[in-house]
Amino acid sequence: CLPANQERFANGRLATVQFHPSAQVVMTAGHDRSVSLFQVDGIRNPRIQSIYLESFPIYKACFSVDGEQVIATGTHHKMFFVYDMMSGSIIPIQKVRGVEERFLRNFEISPDGSFMVVTGTSGYLHVLSMKTKELIGTMKVNGRCTASAFTPDSSKIYSYSKEGEVFIWDVRSRKCLHKFEDEGSLEGKCIAVSKNNQYVACGSASGVVNLYTTDVCLKENHPKPVKAIMNLVTSATCVTFNPTTEILAVASRETDEAVKLV
Repeated sequence: CLPANQERFANGRLATVQFHPSAQVVMTAGHDRSVSLFQVDGIRNPRIQSIYLESFPIYKACFSVDGEQVIATGTHHKMFFVYDMMSGSIIPIQKVRGVEERFLRNFEISPDGSFMVVTGTSGYLHVLSMKTKELIGTMKVNGRCTASAFTPDSSKIYSYSKEGEVFIWDVRSRKCLHKFEDEGSLEGKCIAVSKNNQYVACGSASGVVNLYTTDVCLKENHPKPVKAIMNLVTSATCVTFNPTTEILAVASRETDEAVKLV
């Protein structure tokens, strides 16, 4: 296959590559302050368009569930941008009322498209409405939150702390339903829940990725992993399941070619 973005290579590191939820389109975004969309035909992969966000190196960009918007956060900004693909307008969200954070970087969008959870500093998690981009409520973990993931039905959020604890929240009430310790984790880095809600994968700074069944996570404080994946030797920075829950991808951005499919 040709490079998807061959019509416009980025000038800086790419932070995001994501397929559109329903169209043959791929988005790239990164440190060169741009978001680009390409039609994936495998022959030319023509560029549809690029938008440039001045003095805003992108930390993460993500399509909304309906594919009509792109949300982009910056590396050192408390504001974020919404790019409306239908109207072609770029909407800056300067400040979310009730969210007192110096930076807004990491976020997740719920599978049903209703919520956006933003990871703050000092363990705060802010739940925003995707429709209005306004604050619905805030939750707090002990220590610092490094990653979070929605369950497939969008009813719960798993949040992983730097101290290696996983907190399970009810999205509607924002109450903590349960918490458990990730076995042997010195520092939590990334977390994923499988599409069929059967497994939870936790990746830590040591490179170990623990795989748990969700029913055990909801009951026990010290659950035993079904499997501990030891293939990475540097910090696990990304874990993700394929849609049919047969493959788990684990990766580390700290060294070349550190992507393993389990």
